Amino acid sequence: MKKHNFSAGPCILPQEVFLKASEAIMDFNGSGLSIIEISHRSKDFVAVMENARSLALELLGLEDQGYQALFLQGGASMEFLMVAYNLLETKAGYLNTGTWSDKAIKEARLFGEIVEVGSSKDENYNYIPKGYSVPNGLDYLHLTSNNTIFGTQFKKFPKTDTPLVCDMSSDIFSRQLNFSEFDLIYAGAQKNMGPAGTTLVVVKEDILGKVSRKIPSMLDYSVHISKDSMYNTPPVFAVYVSMLTLEWLKNLGGISAIEEINDKKAKLLYSEIDLNPVFEGFANKEDRSNMNATFNLTDDKLKDEFDALLKEAGINGLNGHRSVGGYRASMYNALSLESVGTLVDVMSEMERKG
Repeated sequence: MKKHNFSAGPCILPQEVFLKASEAIMDFNGSGLSIIEISHRSKDFVAVMENARSLALELLGLEDQGYQALFLQGGASMEFLMVAYNLLETKAGYLNTGTWSDKAIKEARLFGEIVEVGSSKDENYNYIPKGYSVPNGLDYLHLTSNNTIFGTQFKKFPKTDTPLVCDMSSDIFSRQLNFSEFDLIYAGAQKNMGPAGTTLVVVKEDILGKVSRKIPSMLDYSVHISKDSMYNTPPVFAVYVSMLTLEWLKNLGGISAIEEINDKKAKLLYSEIDLNPVFEGFANKEDRSNMNATFNLTDDKLKDEFDALLKEAGINGLNGHRSVGGYRASMYNALSLESVGTLVDVMSEMERKG
């Protein structure tokens, strides 16, 4: 039985993407070779990379606006370092909304002064800071749009003249935004885009080249742009599956189409959390993530019974992060409304049994 996969990452992917990728493992484009053994310099793979980069800009509405899309390695964790290496000359601002922004701050402090413009650490990151002001003189302001561990998500982004950098690892391509408001976006592929192994970076070229330090070639965005994201051997399979997923999203109707589906999934689950006395939500209601719903049992004694029902229903990956506990339902793009319905049915059954 195919499981209902609510894992926080690596994520569920569309079935048709799995099928196409499995075919390419055996024979890519009728070449008699596997996608994982062809030369990354071959015409066939260069076309994959070009298509993946083009699709990313197209879906984000950033074509012909001075942006470049790169598929790099090292995950979002490498971008914590690369962002500061390439953009931080003296001082940068960070909004601290969880574990990942906290780690980004740690790396950036190696390169200059970091101002925590706002933080929700005082309440174990269960909300998005508001009412903060962005100081003058920052090289950039860094945000994390969606916080997988704590289940919070920015619903509005600050209006500022300061260059805006955003880690969108867990909600990129899931909702319509004015992406041109951001000067640099990065996202690990393994939530909404593909398997672990590659990271999408979308950067406005005119913010580069302004720091005085020498940047190692592998960490220099300009070098990767100049080599069409092929400066070193790329993660061929991860880029290919990401391309297939972006094609799937385009054929579905793009970000606006998937946003409608994601809204329905989130409303269905959060409605059950709010109405069912067996459960309580973790994140503040106004800041709840459409991607990661965090919740707890109101009585921990029910855990074994609930876990048994989840297993029986074929529900996988629902355990919360150890820093929060409870449960976390990750509802990335490819998760079906039917899977969310199955989870809600199990939660309703817990109420009836009570």
